[in-house]
Amino acid sequence: MSGVEDTSAAEIAAVLDRVGARLQLLRAHRQLTLADVAKATGISKSTMSRLETGQRRPTLGLLLALSHAYQVGLDDLVAAPEEGDPRIRLKPGRVKGRTVIPLTGQPDGAQAWKIVVPAGKVDPQPRAHDGHEWIYVLSGHLHLVVGDQDWVLGPGEVAEFSTQVPHWFGSTGEEPSEILSIFSRPGERMTVRT
Repeated sequence: MSGVEDTSAAEIAAVLDRVGARLQLLRAHRQLTLADVAKATGISKSTMSRLETGQRRPTLGLLLALSHAYQVGLDDLVAAPEEGDPRIRLKPGRVKGRTVIPLTGQPDGAQAWKIVVPAGKVDPQPRAHDGHEWIYVLSGHLHLVVGDQDWVLGPGEVAEFSTQVPHWFGSTGEEPSEILSIFSRPGERMTVRT
């Protein structure tokens, strides 16, 4: 058991040893002086200097103040290694006869879903709402209607559209299909790199 504790203590020490350089990079990136950070956080310039040069180890209170001042998460500030079980427990649901599996857990921001579209329900019922959607077909064929346009998408094909345009997607009637859907609300846009 002591070997595990020694390894953990060594890992923590290594992370803390790298914090000073990260603090210095963040401050430089934001074009702030030690005086600017001292004024924003209440941490003295000399303490900031010692933190950045590694002459002082940061306390939780100092890290929280700096995290707030730099507007970065505490984990990002210290570059903490991932801990614990990385698996996400997905909870499928049913929406309009489709199996819907959320792939994101945050209520705000872009929402990602895996959707299984059954072979039934082939009659388009377009609707419009605020937002933007991106769809990737994993398997099967998907019938997509956007405005007055009509397509059948196969595996590997992608569609991107404003959801303010009346739209609908469903089965071609021949087979179920599986898709990935990313939906973003107004004011949020995803960047697609090719």
